[in-house]
Amino acid sequence: MRREALLRTIRGVYAEHGFTEIATPVVEPIERLRDSDGGENVGMIFEIQRRGIGLDELRSAASPHDLNDLGLRYDLTVPLARFYATEHSRLPHVARLIQIGPVWRAEKPQKGRYRQFTQCDIDTIGEPGTLAEVELIVATLRALKAIGIADAVVRLNDRRLLIGLLQSCGISPDLFPPTLVIIDKLDKVGVEGVGLQLERLGIGQAARTLTQHLARFTESPGDVERFLETIGPAAEVPVAAVADHEAIMSSVEDLGYGASVRFDPSLVRGLGYYTGPIFEIEHEASGKSVGGGGRYDGMIGRFLKRDVPACGFSLGFDRVLEIAPESVGQADKRLALIYPRDAATSAVLRRQAVLIDQGFQVTLMPRAKNMKRVFGEARALGLSSYTLLDRSEISELPVDS
Repeated sequence: MRREALLRTIRGVYAEHGFTEIATPVVEPIERLRDSDGGENVGMIFEIQRRGIGLDELRSAASPHDLNDLGLRYDLTVPLARFYATEHSRLPHVARLIQIGPVWRAEKPQKGRYRQFTQCDIDTIGEPGTLAEVELIVATLRALKAIGIADAVVRLNDRRLLIGLLQSCGISPDLFPPTLVIIDKLDKVGVEGVGLQLERLGIGQAARTLTQHLARFTESPGDVERFLETIGPAAEVPVAAVADHEAIMSSVEDLGYGASVRFDPSLVRGLGYYTGPIFEIEHEASGKSVGGGGRYDGMIGRFLKRDVPACGFSLGFDRVLEIAPESVGQADKRLALIYPRDAATSAVLRRQAVLIDQGFQVTLMPRAKNMKRVFGEARALGLSSYTLLDRSEISELPVDS
């Protein structure tokens, strides 16, 4: 019940911003998932074996993967891109869409990391300017505040700035993808661990220079001007990347969200399909990111054969649920109607109907000699008050009976 209450609140905030909800299938053709440039997530796809495979085909297959034709989605962006490519003629020129649903990754289950979890996504498709990024950031921060998380921080970076960083260190373009995958582990293994993995790439001095930059950025991120001074003129950072970053920071400041957004030049986001600004949400109560997203202008073109500007922000709902205050989502008008076991059925249900008409959600609970147990069960169900069948008053549940 608490999950659904928080989801309703998040949906409501997104709807206030004009986002419209869609739903997509949980199963996608396996090649779409494999070719999605989803970074390490592609290696964690739950694949589905093709039906009707004969014994001879099973024996002759070069790999078990050759027998699979479908897979469970690992995020909501790939299904969204396919949906837009199919339905774009029926959608507005700028489409603002909500998607909320389960996704699957072959993770090793542990706290904050699950094989099945829920994502809450909002995406803006068709808007090339930074209006998309700023609206997504503001809407997401408002949704978190509405469920009691008012002190979340959005870390902001740009994939084009990251490429400039790698260029300045002398790393060749063919090593950009594995290098970015390693940098993305900074929160998990620290600067020293990242440095060791970079050394294994065999890039020599470039690894040491990059590690030094990352150590400096981790200790004091600074702003984009300091970042550009640090990496030097050898980097070919597009003017548009700097302009977009400054526009986003200026806008969130003007809107009163400046304290909730900070530049983090070490932020990568592990998904390879990002093409511009990227962002991630951190909160001191969680040791992991509770959400993230960015611009992925090239994704839809894989299905539509022409690029369409697109940007999205995703909340990891299960991690959000862990840090949301316990009191949020608990309905005030839920009560227990406690009745004697020998009471007439019609009397119990008639009283329940009266209370429902008064706006209460009413749970029927039989009276017992041990009322401490009854009150304990009511509290465990999230009920805040109770009434007895033979009395008219409504009382708060005792905290410790």
